[in-house]
Amino acid sequence: MELFRIKRDIPFMKHALVFNAISFLTFAAAVFFLFTRNLHYSIEFTGGTVVEVAYAQSADIEKTRTTVEHMGFGEVTVQKFGTSHDVMIKMPPHKAIKQDKVVEKVFAELCAAEQGQVSKRQTVSDKGEAIEKDVCTTAANAEPVKLSRSEVVGPSVGAELAADAGKALAMTVVGIMIYLAFRFEWKFAVAGIIANLHDVVIILGFFAFFQWEFSLSVLAAVLAVLGYSVNESVVIFDRVREAFRKYRKLTTHEVIDHAITSTMSRTFITHGCTQLMVLSMLLFGGPTLKYFAVALTIGICFGIYSSVFVAAAIAMWLGVKREDLVKVGSSTKEDPDDPNAGAVV
Repeated sequence: MELFRIKRDIPFMKHALVFNAISFLTFAAAVFFLFTRNLHYSIEFTGGTVVEVAYAQSADIEKTRTTVEHMGFGEVTVQKFGTSHDVMIKMPPHKAIKQDKVVEKVFAELCAAEQGQVSKRQTVSDKGEAIEKDVCTTAANAEPVKLSRSEVVGPSVGAELAADAGKALAMTVVGIMIYLAFRFEWKFAVAGIIANLHDVVIILGFFAFFQWEFSLSVLAAVLAVLGYSVNESVVIFDRVREAFRKYRKLTTHEVIDHAITSTMSRTFITHGCTQLMVLSMLLFGGPTLKYFAVALTIGICFGIYSSVFVAAAIAMWLGVKREDLVKVGSSTKEDPDDPNAGAVV
C-alpha cells in the first residue's frame, strides 16, 4: 500500500552533515539538561507515599496543597486525575514518621479542612473479608472526602527499581546491536544503536528540561521507542541492501538516498497511524497516560529523524559498501528495464 510514489530520489545524504550537526546540538542540549537539572523521578524510584482522595464537590487543588504542605512532609505533588473530584497527592519519604502512618495523618488533615472527623468503619472487601476503613464524616453525617487509594514505596524498593530500569535499558541496547550485526553488518549495528541512543537521550532531555515526572510508565515508553526506532532503521537498512544488489552503478550515498525515498510512503502511513493512537492517549487518557504518551510522541518524531539523518548517514560515513552486504559472485543482476538503475540523483 502506498499513499504516493516519488519518482526521483531525494538527495538526503547531500545534506547529512548539516542535519547531523543539528542533531548533535540537540543531543548536547539534552545531556546538559540531564546533568544540570536531572530527572524528576516519581516515587516508584525515590520511594514515598501516594494518597488518592475523592471529594464530594469539585476539588479545590490550592486548598488541598496548602493543607498538605503545612504538615511539613517536604516537596509535595498535588494534582487532579480522572474527574474534577479526584486528587492525587505524592509525598517523599519521611524519616520521623512511618510511611503507613503518613496516610492516616494526611487524610485526617484533609478531613479536618472540610470540617469533618475521621472514624473507623467496618466494611467488606471484594473478597468477602471484613476490613477497617477510615471514613470522614461531618456533623450532618455527610462524607466530604473519601480515601480512594493509598500506596507506600520504601526507599530501598525505589533504588532497586531504578537499578532494574538501568539493566533493562542496557540489555535492550545490547540486544539491538547483536540483532543488527547478525542481520546486516557491524557498521549498521553501530549506526543503529547510536541513532537509538540519540532518541532516548533527547526524550530524557525533554523530561529534565520541563521537569516532567519520570515514572515506570515513561520508562516503558522509552523502551518502546528503542524498539520502534530500530524497526524504522531496519526497514531502511533492508532497502539499502536490496538497492545494492539491484543498482550496481549507484554510489553508496545514491543507494541510501534511493532507499530512504522509496520508504517514505510507508513511513508516513506507519508513523501517522501510530501517532494518531498516541495522540488519543494524550488527549483522553488522563494524567495516568499523559507522560507515557508525551514520551512516545517525542520518540516517534525523533525516531523518524534519527533513522533517516543519523543512522543512514553514520553507516555511510563508516564506509558501508556493496561488498559488505552482497556476497561476491552473487547471481543477482541489475534490472535493465528499471529507469532508476544507474541513474545519477
